[in-house]
Amino acid sequence: MSSKNINAVLVLSDGTTFHGKSCGKIGTITGEIAFNTGMSGYQEIFTDPSYHGQIITMANAHIGNYGANKFEIESNSSQIKGLVVKKFAHHFSRYGDDNELLNDFLLKDNVVGIKDVDTRALISHIRENGAQNAIISSDGTSKEQLNDLLKKAPEMKGLELASKVSTTNPYESGKGKYKVALIDFGVKKNIIRCLNERDCLVKVYPFNVSLEEIKSYNPDGIMLSNGPGDPEPLKDSIKVVKELVELNYPIFGICLGHQILALSQGLSTEKMHNGHRGINHPIKNLITNKCEVTSQNHGFVVRKEDVDNHAGIELTHLHLNDHTVAGISIIGKKAFSVQYHPESSPGPNDSRYLFDQFLDNIKNNN
Repeated sequence: MSSKNINAVLVLSDGTTFHGKSCGKIGTITGEIAFNTGMSGYQEIFTDPSYHGQIITMANAHIGNYGANKFEIESNSSQIKGLVVKKFAHHFSRYGDDNELLNDFLLKDNVVGIKDVDTRALISHIRENGAQNAIISSDGTSKEQLNDLLKKAPEMKGLELASKVSTTNPYESGKGKYKVALIDFGVKKNIIRCLNERDCLVKVYPFNVSLEEIKSYNPDGIMLSNGPGDPEPLKDSIKVVKELVELNYPIFGICLGHQILALSQGLSTEKMHNGHRGINHPIKNLITNKCEVTSQNHGFVVRKEDVDNHAGIELTHLHLNDHTVAGISIIGKKAFSVQYHPESSPGPNDSRYLFDQFLDNIKNNN
């Protein structure tokens, strides 16, 4: 059931309340609320596994106006639990036969949404008070019940979510000269495409793959994917990555994969006030002294103090807005990682060179 005229309510854990109308599925859901500043690419955002279980507020005032398309997805379904928008389009303007209403797309994946919300006020509140749990309801659940459900919602800190989105069975993608073992913590499809385009046969493994299974594949390089949740609970994965580093495999980590690589070297991570989510984040490459505009989606970050005090780690990229760690490499190893999305779907292509850098490491290791 869905109706554009049904009342809906959004309540944050600090009691802040917004009223609007329903979009997507009629129901009640909880999750951490965060915001994305991207002006386009909403479908890729909704299907990014790094958003698994979250409520996403879109900064762009108009969402759904170009519909949904089966080719513009980053996983097999929507990963967000809830959606908050200002103007939600119940029709779309786009050529082609592979398009559908965004509302129908959300209904298929049980995404509960609220529209007609003052998203500028909401995002300002989150910026000032931090990402926090929230609840969206459009099914008439009482205020008392909403408050009770909200209190019971788990906090993102300490929450392991990679197991919810990782593949359960290994599979291969593409054909190529180089074999890449990709550990799937919630991989976006475009990461695999970028590797396939560079003459790589990619074998995707579950997040809990053993060292022995990877070694038996005899890969030329290791890819550590993006994913949702807190990286610190992934103790077994951190141990496997530590061993892979010691075995001198070329390694490339993205987002959660970057954090796991850092944790494997004794660094620590911390939850950010409200995270980085958007497609216009400025990064400086400290090696080339060049700047990049990047796509980002993360609520945790590697502690900069740990990087600065670790003799075996080089800080390679820096976020120019808040000077947080955006990239590292392990000195003496062909292992590096970044806290953003070089596959950039959606987003600019400034950082695609990192895949070439990974391939150069593989070629030079053979």
